[in-house]
Amino acid sequence: MTAKVKQNLFDWRLIARASVDSVIKLNPLYQIRKPVMFVVEIGSILTMALFVYSLSKPSGDPPSFILAVSLWLWFTVIFANFAESMAEGRGKAQAENLRNSRRDIQAKLLSAPRRNATVTLVVSPKLRKGDCVLVEAGDIIPSDGEVIEGVASVNESAITGESAPVIRESGGDRSAVTGGTLVVSDWLVIKISANPGETFIDKMISMVEGAKRQKTPNEIALDILLAGLTIIFLIATVTIVPFSIFSVKAASHGSPVTVTTVAALLVCLIPTTIGGLLSAIGIAGMDRMIQANVIAMSGRAVEAAGDVDVLLLDKTGTITLGNRHATEFIPVKGIDIKALADAAQLASLADETPEGRSIVVLAKNEYGIRERNISTLHAVFVPFSAHTRMSGVNMDGVEIRKGASDAVAEYVKKQGGIFPAEVINIVEGIAREGATPLVVAQGKSVLGVIRLKDIVKGGIKERFAELRNMGIKTIMITGDNPLTAAAVAADAGVDDFLAEATPEAKLKLIRDYQTGGKLVAMTGDGTNDAPALAQADVAVAMNTGTQAAKEAGNMVDLDSNPTKLIEIVEIGKQLLITRGTLTTFSIANDVAKYFAILPAAFLGIYPELGTLNIMRLATPHSAILSAVIFNAIIIVILIPLALRGVKYRPLGAHALLRNNLLIYGLGGVVVPFVGIKLIDMLIGVLNIF
Repeated sequence: MTAKVKQNLFDWRLIARASVDSVIKLNPLYQIRKPVMFVVEIGSILTMALFVYSLSKPSGDPPSFILAVSLWLWFTVIFANFAESMAEGRGKAQAENLRNSRRDIQAKLLSAPRRNATVTLVVSPKLRKGDCVLVEAGDIIPSDGEVIEGVASVNESAITGESAPVIRESGGDRSAVTGGTLVVSDWLVIKISANPGETFIDKMISMVEGAKRQKTPNEIALDILLAGLTIIFLIATVTIVPFSIFSVKAASHGSPVTVTTVAALLVCLIPTTIGGLLSAIGIAGMDRMIQANVIAMSGRAVEAAGDVDVLLLDKTGTITLGNRHATEFIPVKGIDIKALADAAQLASLADETPEGRSIVVLAKNEYGIRERNISTLHAVFVPFSAHTRMSGVNMDGVEIRKGASDAVAEYVKKQGGIFPAEVINIVEGIAREGATPLVVAQGKSVLGVIRLKDIVKGGIKERFAELRNMGIKTIMITGDNPLTAAAVAADAGVDDFLAEATPEAKLKLIRDYQTGGKLVAMTGDGTNDAPALAQADVAVAMNTGTQAAKEAGNMVDLDSNPTKLIEIVEIGKQLLITRGTLTTFSIANDVAKYFAILPAAFLGIYPELGTLNIMRLATPHSAILSAVIFNAIIIVILIPLALRGVKYRPLGAHALLRNNLLIYGLGGVVVPFVGIKLIDMLIGVLNIF
């Protein structure tokens, strides 16, 4: 499957490509878009120039020290580029696979939008929006479009990865087709809906290439914060040189702080860790969506998913299994329940609907009625019709009917029987509980009622409880009457429901919540869902849905699984949590660097600052170099975390903040003390300075 191609984090081809890209990205015109790393690169250039200068005219620092600092500053920039390139590389690999799968296809262009029109063979790039083409069994669909005539089985594994063909037909919510998919049987007349370069695969290629990802509002805000901190520390460090010169003159001893030391101090003070990993975190968030087989049309949509307050979910196929199942036989007084089950099963043997099959299974499992030989029954089955609203069987002069209560009541009366008040009470009771009653009659006698019930998916109630713990409100959307909707909502554990939902009602509900400052997410697949999808902050369109729905959404679920919305929210939250934790760690780990570099920088002027050397670092040069090396290496160590994301747990905001501060805040303070000390000891063993 193309869209689900997964790249191993340590794939050597991925690493090789990222290594080359990380050097290419040293271009200052590229780095200037990332203020923190741009400052680090300027420091790298400056210290390299100082090294060259020190070879001809010795300065306060040994050339070897200046070179070591300069190289590690370069490594800091390269490692940050490498993190971004690794994140982009996975998307580029997927885009490359998509490009390889896209090829010119011979299309049967029709002179008119009907099958018997004149056919002209053209290559797919010649097709334009509005053209009509004919595809038959064995043909590859040349471009995205809408089925306007015919019905066919289509293999969409090139896009979704699912090998089972799906039915595509004109009208309804299953009319959209995607270029590159294969017609397995029958034929379709398709109206092309996209010009070359604008197809769904083209959009997928654009979306999965991390390099083309636009920054989200939160990411831009964090960039501004990092730039602000960088400017503040830049001003502070620039003043250190004249201050140290003044201090040396005033104290009449010591030597001024060198430019190399100031450059190292600046790089260690500014939040280089998050500055280097920020882009990689955002790109990796979109990549995780792709791994979930969801194409996000923008990084903003992924980010918004993490901030969702309200989740709108369709009942059928999302919260319930999609079809009602028989759960109980209720006989009228004087009728044996097994006789009712026997009659109900007989009336359902030829019923291929899920409801009909569930009646057969219930009679078999509960009452052991099985192994009927239909050929010996001499039965004539009566199929269900919208006109009669009943189905049944005629055999040996006996007529059995099963259907809606009013339809069976009319049938019984025509047979000369009476529809019992007891049955009316049973039917009304089942309806009040939100279930569906089917009445079974044999001739003019009513045998009893079958209870059909929406079956809530296993584990869905626990998922909704998790969402509630996250502060997300769940709302079930259904066309059912309020009684049925209330019963299903109670079983599923959703917070609220919208019954008898119309497109206007969905749109109004979303707008009402948004007016109250809430972010709303919903799924949809039909043209009637398009207005609500366009209004929602996170709108997940099903790939099997109409073109209108896919164009209105900002995400497309290639699996067409409505419950994917819950997973999408979790991925969005993981993105925000990862960014928050690494920002916390980045700012916290600067504390140790203060205790490493500041005493080293001013020790010659103010010997009293030696008491701040709590790590007992060997020499000023060793202290500065250790801090710079740690500053570079920690980016490499955190790359897997940035790409995979911090493990998501459904916790409230207070618990998340507490864990963030305890693990990444405290850890961000402790880890650098340990790391810098170990590097200092290694430098001492190697006797570098």
